[in-house]
Amino acid sequence: MPTSDPESDRRPRRASSPRGTFRIGTIAGSDVLVSSSWFLVAALIAVVMAPRVEEIQPGLGGLKYVVGVAFAIVLYLAVLLHEASHAVAARRYGFEVHSITLHFLGGVTAIEGEARTPRQEFWIAVVGPITSLAVGGAAAALWFVTPDGLLLLTVQGMAGANLLIGVLNLVPGLPLDGGRVLKAGIWKLTGRRDTGVIAAGWGGRLTAIAVLSWPLVLPGLTGVQANVLDLLLAFVIALFLWTGASQAIAAARIRGRVEEVVARDLARRTLAVPDDLPLAEAIRRARDASAGSIVTVSATGTPLGVVDEAAVRAMPEDRRPWVVVSAVTRTVEDGLRLPVAITGAELLDAIRRTPASEYLLVEQDGSVYGVLATADVEQAVRAG
Repeated sequence: MPTSDPESDRRPRRASSPRGTFRIGTIAGSDVLVSSSWFLVAALIAVVMAPRVEEIQPGLGGLKYVVGVAFAIVLYLAVLLHEASHAVAARRYGFEVHSITLHFLGGVTAIEGEARTPRQEFWIAVVGPITSLAVGGAAAALWFVTPDGLLLLTVQGMAGANLLIGVLNLVPGLPLDGGRVLKAGIWKLTGRRDTGVIAAGWGGRLTAIAVLSWPLVLPGLTGVQANVLDLLLAFVIALFLWTGASQAIAAARIRGRVEEVVARDLARRTLAVPDDLPLAEAIRRARDASAGSIVTVSATGTPLGVVDEAAVRAMPEDRRPWVVVSAVTRTVEDGLRLPVAITGAELLDAIRRTPASEYLLVEQDGSVYGVLATADVEQAVRAG
């Protein structure tokens, strides 16, 4: 029952629960969501546990399945404790944690933003397995003093589930917590976050291959023949691991190209014009000056707005002589005024915060350097 906090799950808060989930409460200041797929695993656990429940407590009849569902709830409380520890650690480092979702294969904690240092990445990741191992150890200690019956079965389940979750999540491959620990270590050694992600992603892919191969080698190692359920579960877990690892590798490669993007290098030559100049005349002057963008300025030269290329294209040519250029500009708000030295992920974050087609690039003294077009940034990332 792997749990994870993959790169792709750091997403902004939604006003309502995502489709296919429902909220059951909060823990560590975060919404706790349950996926509809959980009911499938709960039913599966109830069916698998029914013979054992009947053996311990004969004569329950159909109630043995109810006990099985209760057992599934107890097991997922172990997952919830694991994920809650991630949430507490992330909040301690100042990150916003939106939700904890329990699903078929375990759980996931949605954290906004990424660790800023290898140390943060390490502790946010490793605290989950540590919590699981600690709870599993405590339950194992109770094992020896708990009387026989369904209570002992529950204690055994808590011990086994938490120890299994703790150990499995220390496997060094994304999207497991052990993959994030490996990522933090390589990040610390190389100074490159993306190198750590790619290495841990390949660790996740190798783990997926190992999981998929396990039912095939099981008979030779243990003499036990794998059944259809074993094959299906191995396939689902392997697919989960491979997909999560591949997404992390792809994201790291894109982020690596993003880090090479420098706003200054992409700046378009800019023509400054009065905001009451006819649009047709502004376009003519820009062409004559070989300028790739137009900025409107006040009488004192203060930048007022950046001409929106999309708005210009949408304006019929026969109307352009009669429309002032300010009609197709976007006012230079704080989010549209970027330092010319901005680069990489910081640049993309600024674009996400204030989406626009053009941004004004300014020097440290406030003077205009040029205009940055979002289309040029996208092209630079693709070309990288």
